[in-house]
Amino acid sequence: MPEDQNARHAEKMRKIKAARDRMMETKTEEKGLILVHTGAGKGKSSSGFGMIMRCIAHGMPCAVVQFIKGNRETGERTLLRDRFADECRFFVSGEGFTWETQDRERDIAAAQNGWKIAQEQILDPEIRFVLLDEINIALRYDYLDIDEVVDFLLHQKPAMTHVCLTGRNAKPELIEAADLVTEMTLVKHPFRDGIKAQIGVEM
Repeated sequence: MPEDQNARHAEKMRKIKAARDRMMETKTEEKGLILVHTGAGKGKSSSGFGMIMRCIAHGMPCAVVQFIKGNRETGERTLLRDRFADECRFFVSGEGFTWETQDRERDIAAAQNGWKIAQEQILDPEIRFVLLDEINIALRYDYLDIDEVVDFLLHQKPAMTHVCLTGRNAKPELIEAADLVTEMTLVKHPFRDGIKAQIGVEM
């Protein structure tokens, strides 16, 4: 790289760093966040489990409450239950996707049991991060009362506890209440080409 080009680059980066440092000086508040991962694209649960692994690495006790998916074995569940059971509690409340159970009353009962467990984990002073995997599906089908869930998160969740809620079609009330909302966008998916879910990628 020519010397004058390198000097211009260094000066540009110096200005960016100075501006960034000034901005960071204003970011002093700490709080337990409400995070929502939604959208039609893949990666909502994967991102949530990525944060679970971060918590484990930082020595932050955490918990997973898995709605809807049922007893289908996944890599995340196997890893956490077999190797990190002391660091992360793992609960399964669903019996499978709604088209598999074909029983609305059972689905509602499973979701409500999962929400009871979720509240217990969120209120536990030892737990710092709770992943509510696929809870948005239970909310979408009105298996759970959205107003009850939002009210609990806003008024009963401990101030420094993080809660991440995943699943498609997050309700507007939840999006409004959240601190951070990420929408996964579907661009391409191998399922459309006849390729089934792959171990290590989707389960």
